[in-house]
Amino acid sequence: MASQDWADKDFYKILGIAKDASDADIKKAYRKLARQHHPDTNAGDVASEKKFKDISEAYSVLSDPDERQQYDAIRAMGGGARFAPGGGGGAPGGAGFEDLFGGLFTGGGGRHSGGYSTSGGIPPEFADLFGGGFGGAGGPAGYQRAPQKGADRTATTTISFAGSIRGTTIGLREPDGDVIDVRVPAGIKDGQKVRVRGKGQYGPAGNGDLMVTVNVKGHDFYTRDGDNLRIHVPVTFPEAALGADIEVPTIDGETVKVRVPAGTPSGRTLRVKGRGVKHSKATGDLLVTIDVVVPQKLTKEAEEAVKTFAAATAGEDVRAGLAAKARL
Repeated sequence: MASQDWADKDFYKILGIAKDASDADIKKAYRKLARQHHPDTNAGDVASEKKFKDISEAYSVLSDPDERQQYDAIRAMGGGARFAPGGGGGAPGGAGFEDLFGGLFTGGGGRHSGGYSTSGGIPPEFADLFGGGFGGAGGPAGYQRAPQKGADRTATTTISFAGSIRGTTIGLREPDGDVIDVRVPAGIKDGQKVRVRGKGQYGPAGNGDLMVTVNVKGHDFYTRDGDNLRIHVPVTFPEAALGADIEVPTIDGETVKVRVPAGTPSGRTLRVKGRGVKHSKATGDLLVTIDVVVPQKLTKEAEEAVKTFAAATAGEDVRAGLAAKARL
């Protein structure tokens, strides 16, 4: 090819998938088309050879998150950027699609933008399409082992409850003294992992990633339940018995008014919509559990009032039927 322009190629159409296709959908489509048009099964068929080259190009871009993002941006701009072959007029040291795909069908092992190298242009993860493995006995003739990406590394860190709610950035120090900044997104849960791309072990096909497990410290007031937050709020007996509007604190530093219905028992949970954990995918609720407080000391007037109340409700048996429930 003299030149390849991403803006002029609809890679989604070439693979027969939607623009919001998942990684699994992309792999499935490529596997099907590669098996159908591979040169080894279509010797001398120029049309299939070209089709295979096109689907390989499409897969190489759409299977790479960074390249796919660039491709989508270029298509959205209506072709504001062009990618030409390396050499005269190209970016210094750059490689265009001619460089990347020019040797696919020469038998010399063309270079694929995804980092694999085979005479048939099949990525390593699809080696099973035509049987055998790479570079071993019994494998398809001409296959070469692909350069390997470096291994991932792991680390563990602990952040405050506030950091998990609002998001934070932490620094992990390397043995050589370098510090890796790790951005922890708002709403992260205890035990979830954060990926820092390119900070793993070195590899010929690129560095691996750093996988950071985030532990979250507990809080004295808030308890997390999925994306909801649970709190316990004390109320007086008159508030529970007669009903009341009370104010409770929220994680954003504000207070919200909650209606306690008349006759609310201790332990009942009231829901305040949208006052839980907020992150990019959802917003939880605030779950307020009511604790009716029994006073430890009573004034003379309060004691007389309680006695009057007791006399007025003497006919009620709150333990009626308890014995029946307790039978084995």
